[in-house]
Amino acid sequence: MKSFLDEQFLLTNDTAITLFENYAKDMPIIDYHCHLSPKEIYENKTFSNLTEAWLYGDHYKWRLLRANGVEEKYITGDKTVSDYDRFMAWAKTIPMAIGNPVYAWSHLELQRYFGVYELINEKNAPVIWEKVNAKLNSGEFGARDLIAKSNVTVICTTDDPADTLEYHVLIKNIPDFHTAVLPSFRPDKGLEINRDGFRSWLTQLEQVAERTIENYGTFLEVLEARVDYFHSVGGRVSDHALDYVPYAETTLEEVVAIFEQARKGEKVSLNDEQKYKTFTLTFLGKLYAARGWAMQFHMNAARNNNTRMHNLLGPDTGYDAMNDSLIAGPLVKLLDALASEDSLPRTILYSLNPKDNEVLAAITGSFQGDGIPGKVQLGAAWWFNDTKDGMLAQMRSLANVGLISRFVGMLTDSRSFLSYPRHEYFRRLLCSLLGEWVEQGEVPHDLELLGNMVQDISYRNAQKYFQFEGAYSKIL
Repeated sequence: MKSFLDEQFLLTNDTAITLFENYAKDMPIIDYHCHLSPKEIYENKTFSNLTEAWLYGDHYKWRLLRANGVEEKYITGDKTVSDYDRFMAWAKTIPMAIGNPVYAWSHLELQRYFGVYELINEKNAPVIWEKVNAKLNSGEFGARDLIAKSNVTVICTTDDPADTLEYHVLIKNIPDFHTAVLPSFRPDKGLEINRDGFRSWLTQLEQVAERTIENYGTFLEVLEARVDYFHSVGGRVSDHALDYVPYAETTLEEVVAIFEQARKGEKVSLNDEQKYKTFTLTFLGKLYAARGWAMQFHMNAARNNNTRMHNLLGPDTGYDAMNDSLIAGPLVKLLDALASEDSLPRTILYSLNPKDNEVLAAITGSFQGDGIPGKVQLGAAWWFNDTKDGMLAQMRSLANVGLISRFVGMLTDSRSFLSYPRHEYFRRLLCSLLGEWVEQGEVPHDLELLGNMVQDISYRNAQKYFQFEGAYSKIL
């Protein structure tokens, strides 16, 4: 029987152990998609206690707390509830979470950052609370310190076109911080013309661009100017949350009229929404391709499912789920529209529904080219799929249909500065999968070949794919 979270955790055979220890373990990290705050990175935000560092804003944990019957005041916060009481609610919940990756991640985070090896439960909670808080209050565990301890060379935050990016610029000039913090262009609010807030967002965009958006033509010009500004700050990645994949044939004249209707505060039909999104997405795709950017599509999320709780707490509070919309038809047409004009950028495709793994893996093979290894990628197991089974399923699908050797690897998609052990978790699974194939005689026992592949997937592929070498002076 193996010990819990021992050195061979998730490593199921001797080859896996060798690959992890000799090749994967010490590789740096590129976190090319996350939701960390650049302001908190710049300020080297410190945390007064473990609850603030661990539970604030983490909807992975919030969902488990609710599932364990914990009252909401202990989850999203209430002035009558102390941070210690909130932590105790989590300590009571964790033993119930066996089988969920958060169980392993939480223990890994305590071990890797704070040297705390106690099991998380109600009995050990006071000891853990005191040990971790002593470390947090030592002055050596600010946001930048945690990033440095995690050996992260690049972080791509998620940023709206209306963001000023002031903190990205300031971070660039911190002399003793060697991680590049780059913006990712996420124009979702500009695509969702039927959502409340579209007009107020346009006003914000006008303010940052210092230009009045009079019509769709000026809107596209402003978007292009913002893309250029992101590029000047080091941005090389875009991101789109496509809860469904739109595609509808249209003309510029039609979209001009649709935009004008939305600009006036009127709702448009679903068909018109799809026309607008199709035209705008293809316009943006061409901008990305011209600048050598990568484009990410995060698809098939069903967001804000609980209306009552959305009204109380707002978005991103743990009430999302998988969607099951059909994506193959519209996605192929959307990619083909760009490829037909030789304007398809590097593209990474993610679906929140694992039924789409093989579909997306097969689609990527239809759009490779331009001498770019893995130009169109099946993205890493994401959100509800970044489990042991989900990560292995994604890698098997990629290997079955494409080239896993060209995979750009793991991301955190996290709001927490303590989330980087997820990369270790992923790398252990990668080594275990390759080791399994070796042990079964499906691939050769060639450690040089497999070791280089592990290091490529862990780090080097992402560095080359996103062209980070020349994007920022701090990247070695």
